[in-house]
Amino acid sequence: MTTPSTRGPYAKSADIRHRIVEACVDALAETGFHGVTMKDVARRADLGYTTLLHHYSRKEDLLAAVLRLRADESTAYLHSAQALDPATHPIEALRGMLAVLVDNEQRPGIIELHVVLSAEATSPRHPAHPYYAERSRALRDFYRQAFATLATQGRLRSPIDPETLATMTVSLVSGTQTQWLLDRETVSMPTVIRAFLSSLVPELED
Repeated sequence: MTTPSTRGPYAKSADIRHRIVEACVDALAETGFHGVTMKDVARRADLGYTTLLHHYSRKEDLLAAVLRLRADESTAYLHSAQALDPATHPIEALRGMLAVLVDNEQRPGIIELHVVLSAEATSPRHPAHPYYAERSRALRDFYRQAFATLATQGRLRSPIDPETLATMTVSLVSGTQTQWLLDRETVSMPTVIRAFLSSLVPELED
């Protein structure tokens, strides 16, 4: 059995790194990647500048850690929401994605971060460009598979092909996130996306 004395330093280091990443999430959501400074992140994490540099020596390393955290959180919640393979369980998969949107409304900082970084990352020179390009492709493919399966089964109510519908859905989700950040009292992300998907897939109205 591992003793507390041997686990201590590793646990402390992990806690510090988590504090740093969470502080960077807040900073990135406010200023974007180019506006963030390492000293600001250290201040937000209530750490010395040299301590920060010991764990993350470059802003790019911090950004990579933030994106890993975001990807891990999304994957974990998607699994907990029982979003299954869209090609074999399309209705359950779409319901799982709607559950993710409900959860996201409880974490506005994450949405702010995503909206700011995804806009910046449209530039191929941005360090997060590969991440967001792949994320966009994966989301489109997720919806395309779900829509294609439903179309084959005669359960999709739309003359538009699945690939185009997938692009429309991802675009709607992205735009609705921005609208929600601008007017949280009026806009509801799950309500908007559910209404759109239900117009395509009547079974989602249940």
